[in-house]
Amino acid sequence: MSNVEEKLAKSLTAETTELIPYLPYLLQDLWELGSSPNVIVDLILKHIKVSWETRVLDLACGKGAVSVQVAKAVGCRVKGVDIIPEFIDFADKKAQEYGVENLCEFKVGDINEAVKIEKYYDIVILGAVGDVLGNQEETILKLKSTVKNGGYIFIDDAYGNDDSDGRYPTREKWLTCFQNAGVRLLDERLNDEDEIISINHEQQSLIEKRANELKEKHPDKTYLFESYIRSQQAECDELENEISGVTMLLQGNH
Repeated sequence: MSNVEEKLAKSLTAETTELIPYLPYLLQDLWELGSSPNVIVDLILKHIKVSWETRVLDLACGKGAVSVQVAKAVGCRVKGVDIIPEFIDFADKKAQEYGVENLCEFKVGDINEAVKIEKYYDIVILGAVGDVLGNQEETILKLKSTVKNGGYIFIDDAYGNDDSDGRYPTREKWLTCFQNAGVRLLDERLNDEDEIISINHEQQSLIEKRANELKEKHPDKTYLFESYIRSQQAECDELENEISGVTMLLQGNH
């Protein structure tokens, strides 16, 4: 689990696995932790024929914001997988609150294992988790293995503005990666800059509030929570200035 936990921590901008037990507390005021449910729903309605028989796999589903709202909007069946039990508990409650508990199934699990056993879905969704499944091409191939031929893949990630930072490929490099993996880009939605700044500011203030509460409860861990606040702010600055957040809809070759 250590390697998985390290990747998990990194995907949530935690600099050490020591912070993982505190993440549910730090993020308790946020429901949407990855992809925008509205964007995913819009792209599904625009491009994909769906019914109650449509099966969706939501990997690294967090607290189930995308799963629940997709099920509610289009009436299809969704399975969400996340490694943090508290997030899965929250997702179950939200499914009941939205009246889609019969359409949603949430499981605690490692998405690296899930991609090996979950198969024949119509749609797979992966929130912003960095290299948890490997590099970009490895990630796409693993996601492709979970859907039917010609199935659909949503990835929430970012385009690098130039080639100087290898962590975020340029759009051109992503397109090459899609070609190599045997998928095509059907549509993309770039994050609205003003909206991102507003969301970042709101979320950062909520996280800082919870971090300050934890500092009072665990003064010996102050360095841990202050480090998290700094890394969160650095990610916000990056999204606002250095990279372009994007939701990509891909389709596998028939």
